Amino acid sequence: MTQPDNIDAYEALVQFLYRAPIGMVQTCLDGTVEMLNPMSSNLLMPLVHDGSMDNLFTVLQDAVPQLARMVSAFNAPSGVVCESLRIQLGAAAGPGAPQVLSLSVLKLDGTRLMATVSDATAEVQREQERLARRLKNEARIDTLTRMPNREALLEQLQQILARPRGNTGYALLFMNCDRFRQINDKLGQQAGDRLLVQVSERLRAALRPPSDRIDPGAGGGQLAARIGSDEFAVLLDGMRCREDAERVAARLLDSLSKPHSLAGQEVTCTLSLGMVWSDDAGDAAGEMLRDASIAMIEAKRAGGARCVQFETAMRERAARRADIEADLRLALVEDQLFVVYQPVVGLRADGGTDFNAGVEALVRWQHPQRGVVPPFEFIQVAEESGLIGALGDFVLRRACRDFAAWQRELGTRAPRLLAVNLSRAQLGEAGWPQTVREVLDQNGMQASALQLEVTESLAAQDQQVQQRLHELKAIGITLALDDFGTGYSSLSSLHQLPVDTVKIDRSFVCQADTSHHHQVLIEATVKVAQSLGMSTVAEGIETEAQLAAVRAQQCAKGQGYLFSRPLTSASLLDWLREKMPAPAGGSLSAPAAAPLVALA
Repeated sequence: MTQPDNIDAYEALVQFLYRAPIGMVQTCLDGTVEMLNPMSSNLLMPLVHDGSMDNLFTVLQDAVPQLARMVSAFNAPSGVVCESLRIQLGAAAGPGAPQVLSLSVLKLDGTRLMATVSDATAEVQREQERLARRLKNEARIDTLTRMPNREALLEQLQQILARPRGNTGYALLFMNCDRFRQINDKLGQQAGDRLLVQVSERLRAALRPPSDRIDPGAGGGQLAARIGSDEFAVLLDGMRCREDAERVAARLLDSLSKPHSLAGQEVTCTLSLGMVWSDDAGDAAGEMLRDASIAMIEAKRAGGARCVQFETAMRERAARRADIEADLRLALVEDQLFVVYQPVVGLRADGGTDFNAGVEALVRWQHPQRGVVPPFEFIQVAEESGLIGALGDFVLRRACRDFAAWQRELGTRAPRLLAVNLSRAQLGEAGWPQTVREVLDQNGMQASALQLEVTESLAAQDQQVQQRLHELKAIGITLALDDFGTGYSSLSSLHQLPVDTVKIDRSFVCQADTSHHHQVLIEATVKVAQSLGMSTVAEGIETEAQLAAVRAQQCAKGQGYLFSRPLTSASLLDWLREKMPAPAGGSLSAPAAAPLVALA
């Protein structure tokens, strides 16, 4: 090659370096700059403090303080020391200037380094945008089931609500597991999580079969989402009629009601479903979701494992329940609740009556504006809102306090037994038996003077409840099965329940004098209970004929309006004094046994 050719090549190289769109810096191993192009000067200038670019390590001392150590530690004769190392210029960069630089350093040989510097501002912005989109998408996905979450559902629903109405409709289905808490408590959180994953998989598998009448031209579709702990929702768009949405809901309930395999057990977990059709929807996604949840609660009240369609009247009832809940919370704090007592009498074989056999305590609410609120208006609200445990504890403490006072006041004429109804919330507390012990000790009561009552459906339904009942029996108290004949158990399974007393429901007693069928049922219940060493109580006796009928079937005890309506503590004392006059010159100081307490 001739000398002019060499000169031309050298000049071409210099021109390339001068005009290159990236900064290029050649240095010695100690960072001394041998050569740099104009782009590198422009990019690095914001980092120069003294106006000198003689040493690259010095220029980058604040931004990349480890660079000199990295070069010194690189023992290979040549190779990449670092690549695409980001340098944030921050306030050092002027308006419109690069904000982020990318630095790569290559060891050329045993004496030289080549550094490249480029503007990475746009690349970093693109990365940040991609990250923001990914984070936004992740924020709209439930981490456990990988389903869309509440935010994603509301976003999609709002888009549907905002578009013009067409020839098709849409529906929102709100689902809640009927027994998830019990399953989670019994099998553990890990099994509960697996159940939720299985529910989500069944939801996805059951949606959009060919039979669904979704208009392909309406831009419709289906979205299943997990929107809470054990709450799921399905958005059905492009539905041609309400009946098609109802069929989808029925198919979902059928699929979800099949047993799940959890921890080596077959577990059934049905769902309650509330549905809002487009004709009943408002303008806001949150309101439609709220209405669907209101309908779901109505489905639970109807027994669960079913679909209920939203009606406007439900919203009004929900608002009333919300007001009751708020007032009830205040009532628990301000001592607006009180307890009344309905006598439970002994039905002696000789035809006599023991008027002090026991009492059942019933909670009442003295509302400051509404007056006395009956239990049927607030007990269910207390159960749904989680207040039933506090309510039950109040009744237990107040009734035991009154019971101890009756013993001091009436002696042997005082009620011998006190019965208190239990809620699932109380039985769900591992330490609740100890609470009962403490209440008894505080009032000087014998455990045998207290009878705790549990509904038939609750006692027969849950293994954990039965375990807690055994713990309570170990204290020495007696247990009663309330409302027998209305729940899940039967005479054949009565021996499996850890109870001492069976209370025959008033629905049987009210026809005991007119229906041979009901007489047979009462007779069978009494005989089976007696064979198991259990006592019986006939509830709701209102006429002499009903009393005669249950006496004829040898019921041990009875209660009802025929004997007395529920009474305040003071009125109960007067009633007992009237029914059981004090003997002339007799002592009334001997302690008696104990009465009955309920939340009905």
